Parts: sequence; C-alpha cells; structure tokens
Amino acid sequence: MHAPRRLADSFIHLGLGATAVPQPPFDGLEWYEAYGERHGADGREGRLVSAHCFTQSWSSWEMHPLGEEVVICTAGEMILVQEFPDGQCETVTLRPGEYAINPPGVWHTADIADEATAIFITAGEGTQHRPR
Repeated sequence: MHAPRRLADSFIHLGLGATAVPQPPFDGLEWYEAYGERHGADGREGRLVSAHCFTQSWSSWEMHPLGEEVVICTAGEMILVQEFPDGQCETVTLRPGEYAINPPGVWHTADIADEATAIFITAGEGTQHRPR
C-alpha cells in the first residue's frame, strides 16, 4: 500500500483504461504544459483531478473547449462566473459539498470573498486562458 497523498500537492490524471496516475508536485503554470506532454495521448477522454485553495478572486478566465469541468467546493464559498458563447453571463454560488459544471466552450472565472477550496475534474485538452 502506498502512503496517502494530498490532492492539493499531487494531482491525479484519470486516463484511458480507467487508470488513475498520481502526478508530480504542482509547481506553477509550466506544470500544465508538462502534464499535456505526459498524458496528451489520452486526448479528450483524459481528466485532471486537482484541488486548489483560493484567498482572492481569480485574475483570469479559462475555457475548456473539448469537455466539461466539474467544480466541487469543499470549504468556504466561491462565486463561479460563466460566460457563454452568446455573451450571456451567469453566476452560481458554491458552498461546501456543492458543485457546478462548466460546459465545453464556456469561459469561467471565480470570485472569492474570503477563502475557498475546490476540487476540479477537468477535461483539459486545449484549455485557453485570457486576462480578466
């Protein structure tokens, strides 16, 4: 049996053949490029499971063009802001135990009043970012 890992430090790749592959420690945005190199062959069926703690609102938007992303709030409160392709914006407030789904092609960001922790299950292939 392996020692337990903290999801916030060691994300998991859910891959083809129902595999679950622990990832090296997260060390910044360059990590995502290396992740793509490690698991790009899984294409749009691969999923990244990660956890992040936030103490401030996000400074950028992101969008996953090829699949849905599940956002599960585990602590605190966050307001997820979604911008749909037709320009319509919607917000949903997430509290511990609640989740929302970011559809493919929907830009999203989050507002954090105090502090929040969330787990993300992301179809990350082709992810795009833009300034907020």
